[in-house]
Amino acid sequence: MNEQPSTLYAKLLGETAPITWQELQPFFARGSLLWVDSDQDLIEVAEAVAENRKDEVAAWLDAGRIAVLDDSRAQDLLARDPALWAVVVAPWVLVQERAEKKR
Repeated sequence: MNEQPSTLYAKLLGETAPITWQELQPFFARGSLLWVDSDQDLIEVAEAVAENRKDEVAAWLDAGRIAVLDDSRAQDLLARDPALWAVVVAPWVLVQERAEKKR
């Protein structure tokens, strides 16, 4: 099977960048950070949000695979300062912890 990424997927991929927790704190304060678990494809989730695929997004929310970033996770990110990736799908900023590289 030869699946080509959608134009939107490619656009979102190009707009995804590393970011620090310090840079994300104003978005957290506004309640506009959406946490994406590391087992999810950040760009796939961003594409679903951008395309308003409500059933798919609701299923991920119900399963806890994505969530509005809460105070306890914010405190953890502040304490650890891990490497993060983010992409904007207004009004949300989707954020995910970068996977550790295995040696």
